[in-house]
Amino acid sequence: MTMWGSRFREALDPAAQRYNASIGFDRRLAAQDVRASAAWARALRQAGVLTPAECDTILAGLQQIGEEFAGEGFVYHENDEDVHSAVERRLADLIGPPAGKLHTGRSRNDQVVTDLRLWLMDHVPALDSALADLQGVLVGRAEVELGVLMPGYTHLQRAQPVTLGHWWLSHVWPLDRDRERLQQLRRRTSQLPLGSGALAGTAFPVDRQALAADLGFEAPCPNSLDAVADRDFAAEFLFAAALIGVHLSRLAEGVILFSTREFGFFELADRYATGSSLMPQKKNPDLFEIARGQSGALIGELTGLLTILKGLPSAYDKDLQEDKQPVFRAYDRLAQALPVLAGALRTLSVRPERMAAAIDEDMMASDLADHLVVQGVAFRQAHEVVGRWVRLGLEQGRGLHSFTLDELHALHPAFTAEVYDFLDPTHSLSRRAAIGGSAPAAVAEQLAKARRAIERTPMDSPPSETIKGAGGSS
Repeated sequence: MTMWGSRFREALDPAAQRYNASIGFDRRLAAQDVRASAAWARALRQAGVLTPAECDTILAGLQQIGEEFAGEGFVYHENDEDVHSAVERRLADLIGPPAGKLHTGRSRNDQVVTDLRLWLMDHVPALDSALADLQGVLVGRAEVELGVLMPGYTHLQRAQPVTLGHWWLSHVWPLDRDRERLQQLRRRTSQLPLGSGALAGTAFPVDRQALAADLGFEAPCPNSLDAVADRDFAAEFLFAAALIGVHLSRLAEGVILFSTREFGFFELADRYATGSSLMPQKKNPDLFEIARGQSGALIGELTGLLTILKGLPSAYDKDLQEDKQPVFRAYDRLAQALPVLAGALRTLSVRPERMAAAIDEDMMASDLADHLVVQGVAFRQAHEVVGRWVRLGLEQGRGLHSFTLDELHALHPAFTAEVYDFLDPTHSLSRRAAIGGSAPAAVAEQLAKARRAIERTPMDSPPSETIKGAGGSS
């Protein structure tokens, strides 16, 4: 029997029942539902609604149900509409009539959103740990390849020389911002809806501050109407997940590009690459391509939930049943991707000679303009002069270093013999020593800062909620 069937003369049509049910996916909230139900029982006891004996009986039953869930021995019934009704039905099987008192003053409206908030609070720390592990891999590579020269690109055209260490670290900081967002999200998620009832609040003298503390929330939600309708935290998680996906996609694109034979900067380890069913010579970066593709799916989850939320009236509507699957799917995608990408990057091989060979003199053109600036020439004029020098070299098939000082004086008399030092890529790097720059000293400072960022205090999480492969830095 349903939790609401006494109002109706006819049972729900079987097809409608299947359509209405959420048990197929909200069973992932089982552990959180048991925890929240136990806290609610204790709150009802403190409010004088349950006797101590009734509360103890209910708590003993819930403990057994929790153990059944943990041991995967819980048996769902065909008529279980959702995880909440399944828990209540099983509790009645175990303890009889006292089970009927547990739902006093509580609605599935405040129950389900409490469970989902708890689920995110439990699982976000595991993502944070997995992100920290990936950061650790990138920082480890940056430390080893701190001084490896490589061409930097804008518009996918060779621009200025940088180092591979600097390039690896450029992917650390987006992940650090992702971790900051997750930490902020967890704090905003830590607002307790339970005790809001269906929409108007509970009619019993429940101490919601104590209830919030019992469940590990920072505070109760201040408005019962908003509490049962609010899914900002779910949308915010999906935004954070989508942005993580975008950052992983950009990292993946770099690895894919640099692993091509045309670039040849990287080679993936065999255990993190795939082949072709037709072409025996192929070595494909499929794992990185999947990560790049999944960023689109993560963006879609966010767009879908926002579209669901945008036109809802006040309080709870069944549209909100669609809030959980996008959250679960987004979490699962990231939980699967992060350890795999960390492993692939940890084992990747670098070919410094190919990177060095890709650096040409034209990439020091801005340094040549700077040389003229030091001699007192306005930058715009210096830019124009060096542009003509580069054009002449291209037209005549000559390297920039082959131009004599007399030829350079014909372009501008401010050129001095020191200009040839500015054609050296290591000289170019050494000049960019400001904070965040690509000079070896600046990158070393950045590396130390990145290590401190990774080693910040991790979020607390239940021991069971971890992502395989996360937690060990390279």
